[in-house]
This record gives sequence, C-alpha cells and structure tokens, in this order.
Amino acid sequence: MDELIAYLSGISPVLAAFYATVFTWALTALGAAVVFLSKTMNRNFMDTMLGFTGGVMVAASIWSLLIPAIDLTPGEGFSQVVPAIIGFLMGAGFLFMLDKVLPHFHVNFQKVEGVKSPWQKTTLLVLAITLHNIPEGLAVGVLFGAVGAGIPEASIGGAVALALGIGLQNFPEGIAVAMPLRRMGMSRRKSFFYGQSSALVEPAAAVIGALAVGFFTPILPYALAFAAGAMIFVVVEEVIPEGQQNENSDWSTLGFIGGFIVMMTMDVVLG
Repeated sequence: MDELIAYLSGISPVLAAFYATVFTWALTALGAAVVFLSKTMNRNFMDTMLGFTGGVMVAASIWSLLIPAIDLTPGEGFSQVVPAIIGFLMGAGFLFMLDKVLPHFHVNFQKVEGVKSPWQKTTLLVLAITLHNIPEGLAVGVLFGAVGAGIPEASIGGAVALALGIGLQNFPEGIAVAMPLRRMGMSRRKSFFYGQSSALVEPAAAVIGALAVGFFTPILPYALAFAAGAMIFVVVEEVIPEGQQNENSDWSTLGFIGGFIVMMTMDVVLG
C-alpha cells in the first residue's frame, strides 16, 4: 500500500484519478463476471451488499468530502459551512434533475423513472447504475485534484481510501446489473458486457473532477460538497429503498453499518 501511495503521489492528479477509477471500474467488471458462474444470486446477500454500498457512500461523503470541504473554508461558525451547504445542495439538485429526466429502470421497484422512452429495459437498467457512478467518479477526481493542488487538508492516502471504498461497493453493483439481465434471458457474455459498462463513466467523471479543481482551486470546497450531495441523494433515493424491499430488511441494515465502518476506518487509517 505504501508503494502504491508513493507512486500515485509522483504522477499528475488527473492521471492518478484516472488510474484509481479504472480500478473501481475493474471491480464492477469483476462483480459482473459472477454471471458466468451463476444465473441467480441469494436475495439476502444482495440486500446486504446494497446496504454495504449505502454505508460506504455515506461515510465517504462525510469523512472524505464534507469534513474537508468545511475545513478548507476560512472563517468560523455559519460562514465556514456556507460553501459546503451550497455545494451539497447543488450536487443533490444535479442528481435530482438527472433522476427526473434520464430514463432508467429500477430492478426492485419494477418501474421506469424519468421521461418516457422507447429504450429497452436493458439500457434503462444500465442507466440506473450509471447514475450511481457519476458522483463516485467525480468524488475521486476532486479529491485527487485537491492533493495535486497542494491543499493540506487533502491527502493521497485519503484519496486512495475513497477509491478503495468505492471499488468495494462497485463489486455488488456489477452483480446487480448483470444478474437481472441474465434472468431476463440475455446471454452471459452480453449480461457481463452491460454489467461492467455501467461503471465506464467513473474514469471520465474523475478526470473532469480533477481537471476542474486544478484550474479552479477556489471552488474546491464547493466541488467536494457537490460530490457529497450527489452521493447522498443516490443513497437516499435508490440504494437504501432498493435494499429494504425484502421482508427481512435486517440484512440491508447490517450491511449499511458494516460499509460505514469499513469506509470510516479506511479513511482515518490511510488519510
């Protein structure tokens, strides 16, 4: 791990963000590859993994994004938290608009959201998970960009911890796309292809985030909070409700607690 952190410290933040999100995409692909082994997945396991995803995203939003955003803002009291509030609302609002406009299909909800579209369920399902991955890639990019800008509150270890946490929760996301497609009758190869493609947006979002911070350092508190707001919106709007659809919701709840603890621990230890 020390060698990895040292390597990432020695390259450009944009390239480091790109490499980190290629890793997160790879874990999505690994999850999607489970479709080659089985056509079904235990519901309790999936609910646990959905809860884990939510826990990781919430902990990352707090420790890796919101707290650094507040620490970066000069002043005391309410004035210090204003950029974080504005950025958080903008991030949540951005995902809210995407959620209302972009057609996407929720597996557990069994319904299509967004504007009416003739697109097939396959495309709509992939778009649903892609919505999750936009703020995740952006968060990684912004944090690496902050490290490259020399911001004391940002550390390469914290950026690596965020990428690791997002990568861990991307594994079940790959399963969550590939398995339903396989049950719909799609071939294993196509199910895997669509499952892994849902995370291809992460490297692009990460590069955009890192570049934005590099060119406009003063916006960093807003950018960090923006990513946090977008991630929290996804958790509240989609991840938690989908994990609570089962009669036995304890699995999802325990998964959330576990994911939160894992992400919090990695951020503190590595950051």
